[in-house]
Amino acid sequence: MLKTAICDLFGIETPIFAAAMGGVAMGELAAAVSEAGAFGSLSSAGFDVSGVLHEIETTRRLTQKPFAVGLLIPLLREGVFEAVLAARVPAIIFFWGDAGPFVQRCRAAGIKVIVQVGSVAEAVQAKHAGADAIIAQGLEAGGHVRGTVTTFVLIPAVRDAIGELPLIAAGGIADGRGLAGAIALGADAAMFGTRFIATRESAAHPIYKQKVIDAREDQTVYTMLFDIGWSDAPHRVIPNHTIAQWERAGRPPSGQRPGEGEVIGRSKRGGLELPLVRYGVHNPSGFVEGRVEEMALYAGQSVGLVNDLLPAAEVVRRIEAEACESIVGRLTPLTV
Repeated sequence: MLKTAICDLFGIETPIFAAAMGGVAMGELAAAVSEAGAFGSLSSAGFDVSGVLHEIETTRRLTQKPFAVGLLIPLLREGVFEAVLAARVPAIIFFWGDAGPFVQRCRAAGIKVIVQVGSVAEAVQAKHAGADAIIAQGLEAGGHVRGTVTTFVLIPAVRDAIGELPLIAAGGIADGRGLAGAIALGADAAMFGTRFIATRESAAHPIYKQKVIDAREDQTVYTMLFDIGWSDAPHRVIPNHTIAQWERAGRPPSGQRPGEGEVIGRSKRGGLELPLVRYGVHNPSGFVEGRVEEMALYAGQSVGLVNDLLPAAEVVRRIEAEACESIVGRLTPLTV
C-alpha cells in the first residue's frame, strides 16, 4: 500500500488523482476512481447548472467517498460555481486563471481548493491565495496545457517554491513508475488523465478510446488549432484528418482554415442537440454523433503507455502496485 500525507488531507487511500477531463470525466468515472480508493474528479466544462448538478448527484449515488469538481475559469457558465458551492462537494479544482476570488467562499462552505498551474509563479500565487493543494502540469500533458516546461523540471522547482504545501504532479504520467518518479521529484501524488480516457467508465466515445490505445508517445501534437469555443489556449491532441487537412493547406490562420465552421457532428445530451464544428474545442464523448475522428482527440505524451481498455478500479490497482514495486524493488535496494 502506498500512502503519502496528501491521502489524509483528502480522505483517500492512495495518492492517485484522476483529471477532470471535459467530455470524459463524468460522474460514473469519478465515482469509480474514488470508490477504488483514489481521488476522482468530474468536469463541468460545457455544462449548465442542471448538467453539473446531475453529474454531482450521479457521483454521490455511486460512491460515498471524496471527489472533486473541475472548474475551468475562462469557461465558467453563469451560476455554475454557485451551484457547486451550494452542493458542498468535497473539493474544487480551479484551472486556467486566478482562483483567488473563489477561495474564501469555498473555505466558508468547507470545500477544499485545488489549483492547477503551469509555472512556479502561478504556484506561488495559488499558495498565497490560500489553496489547499496545487497541481503542477508539465508540457507533456494532454488536453489544454498550461505548462511550458517538462514535468521533470517543473515539479522540483514548484516544490522548492511552495514549501510543504501538498503538491500533485501532472503531465506524462500513466503508470506506477511515473507515480514513483513524481514522488521522488517532490510531489505528494500524481494526476492521471490520458490513462483514464481508456477505461470502461470513461464518457469518451469508443472511437476516441481506441485512438488513445493505438497511439504512440511520439504521435501527439502540441497546437492551438482547436480553438472555436476557447481561443489562445494551447492543447495536445492525437493527429487526425482535420490537422492533416490544415497542414496541407499551409497552416493558415484562424478564419482561413479549410472547412472552418463546417458541422462535423452533433452532441445529444439531456434532451438538447448541439452542432459541433470543425476546429471546435469539444472532444468526442459517447453522446456525440458524426465524424468523431475529425474532432479534438486530446491526449498526452503518456498515450504510448496506454495499451488496453480497463475498468477504472483496475487502473488504480495496477498503478499503485507498480509504484510500490518501483520503490521497493528498484529504488530501496539502491540506498546504503
